Amino acid sequence: MVDSSVATAAELADQLRNRRAKEPVGNALLDAAAQGKLTEGALRRLMGTEAHCHTAELAAYGTALARFPRRPAADLFIRLARLVCDAQPKLESCARALGMGVDVHTSRWPTEHAAYAFNGTVSWLASQSSQAAFALAIYTDLQVYFSGCAEVIARAKDSPLHVPQEVLDYYEDEAPEGLERLALDVVQDGLDRGDDPQDALFSARLMEESIGQFWRAAAGTPETPAT
Repeated sequence: MVDSSVATAAELADQLRNRRAKEPVGNALLDAAAQGKLTEGALRRLMGTEAHCHTAELAAYGTALARFPRRPAADLFIRLARLVCDAQPKLESCARALGMGVDVHTSRWPTEHAAYAFNGTVSWLASQSSQAAFALAIYTDLQVYFSGCAEVIARAKDSPLHVPQEVLDYYEDEAPEGLERLALDVVQDGLDRGDDPQDALFSARLMEESIGQFWRAAAGTPETPAT
């Protein structure tokens, strides 16, 4: 159980790390790479799923900026939107290098629900959650997504699979310097304004679970039905 009495952003981040260690969400794409089953098709699915996320993220950051138009929150959402905008042409280059032959940002592929799980989560949190909750979810995204990509690409480089340089360059990038710190500053500002730390923890875990679906969509791994 998480401790709802925690009142600082740093302590919330520690609780999330502890839960991640004890109850990992997992990365299906990394599992496939570790088993030597990473394919060019999976990389294409990764491009398609990533492009879906870009579209949802831009709308979500705009929504959050409208709801919390003050510093440091506004600084965070503007930087995140710029990050996605700058990534879009790079992702298109990755798609071309993989011979996809489509505008990856307008394609409806992949079509399964897992490819849209992150979109639903980030959109819902942007419109419904508190400032602290949304910022802690973003902090989790920055921590989990970038490290997961780096691990997958490291595995791919050690495999027989040919990975275009454009893809290597795109997914070897680290989270921009200072962005995680800024996200925690926004969390703390929200907590100082009375936001519920328990809600923030719930939202951050929800975000991490949706990123697990992102990896599952890229790997083409079907979701295990509930029993």
